[in-house]
Amino acid sequence: MKSTYLKLYFGLLLAACTLLVVSSCNSKLNVQPQGSLLPTNLTNLSGVNGLLIGAYAILDGENFPGAGNAYGSAGSNWQYGSVCADDSYKGSTPGDQPDLVLLETWNVGQAATSYLNEKWTILYLGIQRANEVLRVMRKATGISPADTAAISAEARFLRGYYHMDGRRIFHFFPYADENVSFANGNGNLPNNADIWPQITGDLLYAVNNLPPTQPEAGRVNKWAAMSFLAKDYMIQHKYDSAKFYFDQIIANGVTASGAKYDLVNFESNFNAPQKNGPESVFACQNSVNDGSASSNDGGNGNMGDVLNFPYGSGPVGCCGFNNPSWNLANAFKTDANGLPLLDGSSNNGKVVSDSTNIYTGTLDPRIDLTMSRPGIPYLDWGIGSASWIRDPNTNGVFDARKNVYAKSQQGKYSSTETVFWGATQVTALNTNLMRFADVLLMAAECEVEIGSLDKAEDYVNRVRTRAANPAGWVYRNSAYDAGSGTYATTGAAVPADNYLIKAYAAGAFTSKGQAYARSAVQFERRLELAMEGHRFFDLQRWDNGTGSMAAILNAYESVETTRHSFYFNNPAHFTAGTNEYFAIPQAQLDLQNAYGSKVLVQNKGYN
Repeated sequence: MKSTYLKLYFGLLLAACTLLVVSSCNSKLNVQPQGSLLPTNLTNLSGVNGLLIGAYAILDGENFPGAGNAYGSAGSNWQYGSVCADDSYKGSTPGDQPDLVLLETWNVGQAATSYLNEKWTILYLGIQRANEVLRVMRKATGISPADTAAISAEARFLRGYYHMDGRRIFHFFPYADENVSFANGNGNLPNNADIWPQITGDLLYAVNNLPPTQPEAGRVNKWAAMSFLAKDYMIQHKYDSAKFYFDQIIANGVTASGAKYDLVNFESNFNAPQKNGPESVFACQNSVNDGSASSNDGGNGNMGDVLNFPYGSGPVGCCGFNNPSWNLANAFKTDANGLPLLDGSSNNGKVVSDSTNIYTGTLDPRIDLTMSRPGIPYLDWGIGSASWIRDPNTNGVFDARKNVYAKSQQGKYSSTETVFWGATQVTALNTNLMRFADVLLMAAECEVEIGSLDKAEDYVNRVRTRAANPAGWVYRNSAYDAGSGTYATTGAAVPADNYLIKAYAAGAFTSKGQAYARSAVQFERRLELAMEGHRFFDLQRWDNGTGSMAAILNAYESVETTRHSFYFNNPAHFTAGTNEYFAIPQAQLDLQNAYGSKVLVQNKGYN
């Protein structure tokens, strides 16, 4: 079985599963079954595995029949994790995708947006597909006890994963297990309780019942499930439980194929021919040119990031969304020791790549592996240019990079199935849902809170040492090798900018104390995981009722307002106690509460 098999549609199977694309939790869970497949076609090992693959297919967040261009539900969470934080702007033009403006500016009237409704809908679609695996397997024959446990574990992991995403985005997000169905008439679920215990239960079951390796890339193994269980505990600030699992993962964790988890060349994490390498803990599997595209979607390719390419004369040509912010670019400044500016001064003074007040000091080399910048080589597409920005008056000068393929890969790792309008924007690049670098930095966070500051420093330095390897930097006067994700370093090649990055000196975390170590770990997460949909949720976790998230994002807004950014025309304010989570979609409130009793309740502070 090919790894890309995990992304295929199973039209008949999905019809039999009653997985219709409708607009509410209530209607999703209470849909009259459609289709006429014989139960005997499903109640066996092959049928159940087909249903399971259908549950995996939702990881992309966009790729499901009948959805059309559902731009609000990407599996990468770029809209929520990056645009709604300080990593990036919406991009494009002010009037394009106006629903995202309400999210980006933390508007309390955001409940009516299509984006939130699309995200809610896709998450429950994934949950119901996972539940259908469990329901059908109860009636299946010819499945061994070992296979039953393993398949149940995969389904429960996926159910836990989708619920975790919903819990982080919507806060009070109803939990639906396999006993919730049309037949049982219990689809009207309240959102009056925290669902972390059920999420933890699903992930713990997966850890205890999954094998350490899998026959196909993309299927969750014991170690990937353990990584998300540890993340679950991190979000709940249960650092002792999280550390227990992180210690095991770092010491013994392996990929689905059995390769020891390790850091690889940074760019290799975002290069389609190198996907599923030792740093990939869990990823949505994407493929192109396999006959799966249609007029309203790109099939098995990465549809979630379809808008996030340079515009016009730039690589690919559309659509200019998700532009990295000035704030993010400035975060890559380093001091004379090659360390980040932890004192909060990075966003002051001279500005990276500004045309009039340009910063000329040293930079972390990951900046040019994270975004395009004017005058800097961009893969093998040539030199980056501000002309690639769709609306320079509102979107700065930077473009996304981690989701973009090399020019020499066009047609092989990008779609040629022109039945879809944006074929060249559909790629075979996997959607990274967890990298080993993420694991190391979460483990470092645990060590700062309850463990050893020296060990936290070791984990951070492991990430920084990888970034400091000149073999992985961007170079001028150098050919880019799309197979290895590296630039040639011989001959006339020179680093593309004034790069300087070093590890923290031995004992720095211990000598400077917990607060310094905490700041260093948090800053490292921003640099390493920038533009990967993590930032908003990291700030949310670190806030924990302190108001720090509002302070950071309002400070960001106040400065970006003075620069070429989207906020220049749309003032914004982040309200503490409200905007740490998003609004429950109004469409869901209307549908769920249409039967006389108020079951679904809006989050605090939203209209």
